[in-house]
Amino acid sequence: MDRIRIAIAGLGNCASALIQGIEYYRHKSEDEAIGFMHWDIGGYTPGDIEVVAAFDIDKRKVGKDVAEAIFQLPNCTKTIYKDVPLTGVKVKMGRILDGVAEHMRNYDEKYTFLPADGPEASKEEIVKELVESRADMLLNYLPVGSEEAVKFYAECALEAGVGFINCMPVFIASNPEWGKRFEEKNVPIIGDDIKSQLGATIVHRVLANLFKNRGVKLERTYQLNTGGNTDFLNMLDRSRLASKKESKTEAVQSQLGECRLDKENIHIGPSDWVAWQKDNKICFIRMEGKLFGDIPMNLELRLSVEDSPNSGGVVIDAIRCCKLALNRGKGGVLYSPSAYFMKHPPKQFTDDEAHRMTEEFIRGEREV
Repeated sequence: MDRIRIAIAGLGNCASALIQGIEYYRHKSEDEAIGFMHWDIGGYTPGDIEVVAAFDIDKRKVGKDVAEAIFQLPNCTKTIYKDVPLTGVKVKMGRILDGVAEHMRNYDEKYTFLPADGPEASKEEIVKELVESRADMLLNYLPVGSEEAVKFYAECALEAGVGFINCMPVFIASNPEWGKRFEEKNVPIIGDDIKSQLGATIVHRVLANLFKNRGVKLERTYQLNTGGNTDFLNMLDRSRLASKKESKTEAVQSQLGECRLDKENIHIGPSDWVAWQKDNKICFIRMEGKLFGDIPMNLELRLSVEDSPNSGGVVIDAIRCCKLALNRGKGGVLYSPSAYFMKHPPKQFTDDEAHRMTEEFIRGEREV
């Protein structure tokens, strides 16, 4: 069976964890492997993925082999597999646009991006690289708030005719106009904003659904998150947070049915950057409600996870579902995988429903 050929825009911590993980699981059997919802999807295992093109704007990464670039600053995720072999794929200069927040130019270089001096890539150059590398799909790992840059790469994927997996919260798959364009081109897209394997949003969603199913009236809730990677530093600029907050908030609100909370009673979003936490993310969730007899109750939870590896297995599943769609000649939004793997899909379902639908998609019983 052929390998799945991926291109990546943005070689930050998440891409680093993904690429290390692919190599790590190449040397594992199903019995040895943990961290996956599926070991085999359509005959593809995690080790059947290879990077054939990569784009970044940091001078410490551009021009290096992908296997070297993923370990360069400001990346700080924990090492999964340090001996990633050279790929022969050099990181190409991408397009900056709004990909670098202005405030990040004022920090120590070990925490922030250092744009390369060379010319930025044109759309024609990106498309040419995608076509010549024979990439099956392009993964978007750009920083939160990179609205114009994400749209630029989505345009490149459309023009090159490659699948698009939008791992961050700029709304492409969940925007009807973009969804229609991918459908018209018969190009599959999965999005938007990747869920973690066991992260703040998935835990908060499940608890919200549990409250509803058990008849508990949820009256107010918050989710506070801190971390020390470039993602959290980037999000200190609150103007870049609109889509992120909407994505995370809607992921929880969607589980409450008709009992959605007023804006003043729900607060979900990144809260602060703590440099020494590096890629460790700490989440605090509080939920206040009423039980039988209007008796008040509250729940408090603290979750600590390595942020970037936490989504690696989910992305690998999304990659393989996108490949199945390509093999089947199916384009447009993949609604079932999007609902299962993403925080802000075009159509929200409970996680149990999304799981069932995705299993049907994998078996070929559901088209999208």
